[in-house]
Amino acid sequence: FRTADATRVCRVVTCGFTTTPPDRKLEKTALGALSSVPCDHFEATIAAVRHLRSRGVYVVALETTEDAIPLGVAPQLGDEGRGVAIVLGNEVTGVDKAVMEECDAVVEIPVFGVKNSLNVACCASVALYEVLRRWGKWESRVER
Repeated sequence: FRTADATRVCRVVTCGFTTTPPDRKLEKTALGALSSVPCDHFEATIAAVRHLRSRGVYVVALETTEDAIPLGVAPQLGDEGRGVAIVLGNEVTGVDKAVMEECDAVVEIPVFGVKNSLNVACCASVALYEVLRRWGKWESRVER
């Protein structure tokens, strides 16, 4: 939630057994960000993806697959008017194939070490800041 607040995310959507507010541990790690970022919960990720897409949101799964497009060169990451939702998977199993098939795109963060992935929190940060970069938000911040 702190990263969501820092990047001005309009809403966090949790799915399945993911911890949701109110939760004492979550409140502690969020350091007050729970009050600035609303949260919705869906029992199934595929239902959340379908809901978001039905509202015109561009939905991107962030997953390492053979067909995934590297995040830095992905041709589309939504726009401010339409918005973008980034689907992050389970730390162990990732994003389910059926969920990826419902998304507008599947992108990955290239890694160059022995391990083939970053943890979910790191991935969220990298992806959200790339969205802000693409939407020109870094430039507007520098101009202040």
